[in-house]
Amino acid sequence: MRFPASLFLLTAATAFGQTAVSSRLENSPRHREWVKVKSGDREVSCFITYPEVAGPAPAVVVIHEIFGLTDWARSVTDQLAEHGYVAIAPDLLSAMAPGGGGTAAFGSRDAAVKAVSALPADQVTADLNAVTDYVAHLPACNGKVAVAGFCWGGGQSFRFATRRLDLRAAFVFYGPPPKTEDLAQIHCPVYGFYAGNDARISATVPATAAAMKAAGKTYEPVTYGGAGHGFMRAGEDDNASPANRQAMDAGWKRWLELLGRVTQG
Repeated sequence: MRFPASLFLLTAATAFGQTAVSSRLENSPRHREWVKVKSGDREVSCFITYPEVAGPAPAVVVIHEIFGLTDWARSVTDQLAEHGYVAIAPDLLSAMAPGGGGTAAFGSRDAAVKAVSALPADQVTADLNAVTDYVAHLPACNGKVAVAGFCWGGGQSFRFATRRLDLRAAFVFYGPPPKTEDLAQIHCPVYGFYAGNDARISATVPATAAAMKAAGKTYEPVTYGGAGHGFMRAGEDDNASPANRQAMDAGWKRWLELLGRVTQG
């Protein structure tokens, strides 16, 4: 089931978003739309953006922050599509709000945060599996799918890599690691993007690196000095700190280079 993206511009994703980001979404030349993906007895609303390319392209599943599916998370799909990737961002709060709505129906950031924090892990995995299957089988996709997440979504990206064996890579933006005993189940490289001023998350990196090495897994973390948690979003603010802006620019550069590497062949 597909819906024109223009019908959804005034959602809570806009309410929780950034003005410049919303403007970029509205003015993007790329095709984007909302789709409904079946996940068991649930339907997951997803925002998908297509690249302007001649043939099938790799795909990226974008997992939103703890704020739910915001304009910023949707804008990430557009930026990825600009660089040649089919990008899909599921609203993991789909049908979780009063009345059966998703992020838009919560009406405030605090309510969305509380709801995301309470999402059942098995439900999140099932939804991500359904969305990955959906995008992998689109005619516009060549079947190669990576996953990326931010904040809460970063942790989910890392955890999903322990559950999904055919991912090309997992990109973890300032998210916590999964349980150490689950790391042996990872079959793809994991790339971490961390903030120097974010000890709550960054302090976990050395132990995670040691555990991944012991498990024989590829884990390449980079920490951006002076940046704070959420720098990929905060770096886009008009009043962004130099460290956050530099980390965002460096993060995008590294991410795109790695995506190009893991989706070749």
